Amino acid sequence: HGKENVDSRHSRGRGGDTTRFHTVNVAQPVRFSRKCPTGWHHYEGTASCYRVYLNGENYWDAVQTCQRVNGSLATFTADQELRFILAQEWDLEEKAFVRKDQRRFWVGYQYVITNRNHSLEGHWEVAYKGSSEVFLPPDPIFGTAMSENENVLCAQLQCFHFPTLRHHGLHSWYAENCYEKSSFLCKRSQTCVDIKDNIVDEGYYFTPKGNDPCLSCTCHNGEPEMCVAALCERPQGCQQYRKDPKECCKFTCLDP
Repeated sequence: HGKENVDSRHSRGRGGDTTRFHTVNVAQPVRFSRKCPTGWHHYEGTASCYRVYLNGENYWDAVQTCQRVNGSLATFTADQELRFILAQEWDLEEKAFVRKDQRRFWVGYQYVITNRNHSLEGHWEVAYKGSSEVFLPPDPIFGTAMSENENVLCAQLQCFHFPTLRHHGLHSWYAENCYEKSSFLCKRSQTCVDIKDNIVDEGYYFTPKGNDPCLSCTCHNGEPEMCVAALCERPQGCQQYRKDPKECCKFTCLDP
């Protein structure tokens, strides 16, 4: 993609002949800025997308909501990933379930109580099978809504809203009654997103987000590959025109 008009240049060839070069549609580097659907935050380190859902749900309903968007409640593989989560602004001014300066989200861990004698002894587990290698949280703060009959508590990650606290990575881990309602953090693999913000399945052709609606690529592991560009002629009989940013070879004539 590039120039639509024909750029004619002259140069003197061997033997004094005039050679005419036509430069049409000069190729440009292809850059893709979006690997997650709208509303999700991308982290290159894990090739994953993250989203906080503000509608308060209990732990089990939150699990199902994440599954419906091809994800799961978030677990973390390294400190760097957790620091990325803590540093984000999650647009949490509304629908708060706790104080405005500190937020708690359900995440994908459960605390299994093994001894209720003098202190609650137990250990963290990943809440669902098949997840990749993850680190487990430190000893939790126990929530106020605990039941004496519960032997399994669910994990809440507490983030802080103030920028200075956020960027210092301050946070806490809570073990809470799983039927309490809370915001929650979903995690899914990065995906191909087309120019109209639709999610594209593996192996399918699509036009990625960017400045070229005439680009066709194959979705492979959440990345556009094997891209081919169509070339468009400028509209005939129209001096001033506007390209449609999302439709290939579609123009609007601006002449009177």
